[in-house]
Amino acid sequence: MVDVSEEIKRVAKRIADSPDRQAAVGAVLALLACGETAVRGGSIDTDLPFALTLAISTTTPVGLLRMPLATAATVCLTAAGVVSLVSFHVLTVAGLVAQLLALRWLAGRGSRRLAVLLVLPYVATALVGPQINGIRVYGVVTAVLAAAAVADGTGRRARAEEVARDATERAMADTLHEHVARGERARIARELHDVVAHHISMISVQAETARLTTPGMPEAGAKRLLDIGDTARAALTEMRRLLGVLREDAGTPPVTRRPQPGLTQLNELLDEAREATGAATRLIVSGPVATLDPGIELTTYRIVQEALTNARRHAPGAAVDVELRYYPEVLEVRIRDNGPGPAPGTGGRSPGHGLLGMRERVAAVGGELRAGPAPGGGFLVEARLPLPVPGDVR
Repeated sequence: MVDVSEEIKRVAKRIADSPDRQAAVGAVLALLACGETAVRGGSIDTDLPFALTLAISTTTPVGLLRMPLATAATVCLTAAGVVSLVSFHVLTVAGLVAQLLALRWLAGRGSRRLAVLLVLPYVATALVGPQINGIRVYGVVTAVLAAAAVADGTGRRARAEEVARDATERAMADTLHEHVARGERARIARELHDVVAHHISMISVQAETARLTTPGMPEAGAKRLLDIGDTARAALTEMRRLLGVLREDAGTPPVTRRPQPGLTQLNELLDEAREATGAATRLIVSGPVATLDPGIELTTYRIVQEALTNARRHAPGAAVDVELRYYPEVLEVRIRDNGPGPAPGTGGRSPGHGLLGMRERVAAVGGELRAGPAPGGGFLVEARLPLPVPGDVR
């Protein structure tokens, strides 16, 4: 035996889920309005066919609420309702329901100002309408219910906007957090590749060089150096795998492998700085130029790169001098700008981690770094990087 209540619920749900459900609501309300008009018959101040047409006009426009003509349909509903109430002294219950649905929709999804304005004709009817057949009473009831419908639609709209705003803020916060995390992972990957991987590879090369070039080395010592080289190569392989994981997790696309930058790329770096700022940037080299350890060259390049970035950030438009001084055991790197320098009492440029990163790079190769106000104005970054003594195997 079929459960009637369950069948009714199923049909109602199907109607509610239908894309044409608003048209179905309008049709049902029109039928109810026509039925109420036919029942009331002689109490209506006009002939029945016209009364039925009026009943339809006060209900069917509600079927257009989910269409582009929704606002016009609401205005037509209000106009028809007021004319029906004032001129013909009738407004069906179905017509009242249609009016409330339309005003609630307009306040919730359309123009709230227009929804409020459409309540005013009913307020006027309640205040100055004809005093026959309880028109003013109907006007009062309709105005109160219409105002409640507008308030409900406005409240629903405000809550929906608040929920959407909260969801947007959460999504933005999550995206920002993920972006920061990916940036940090990418930075760690770069640092591991530029510094740690280089030194591990140098350990492997130097261990192998020491094993092959040291005369009279005991077999046990040679075996240990061989083990050191194998261990370093294994560590380098694992680090490359880790770097791949970090870069994949950071969302950075695969890049073409190329040698790390060195001193031969300094001119390109300075050209880029000139193009970016339009300021004068000079490279001054003194002393006998020599081929340096790749780690020293990479460190020098990164120091100059970071110092130029800091100059662009803190002293835009200032001229910058980059000076390399070659000595037998030390390479001095000096980057000076002629900008205003740090604010009095600060002693340095604190924003960011550029200077800290430079200090860490210089310390990694056993050097020293000084950064601060330059004599006579501007800002000076000066690093002393030790150079391996010829024939020294470390």
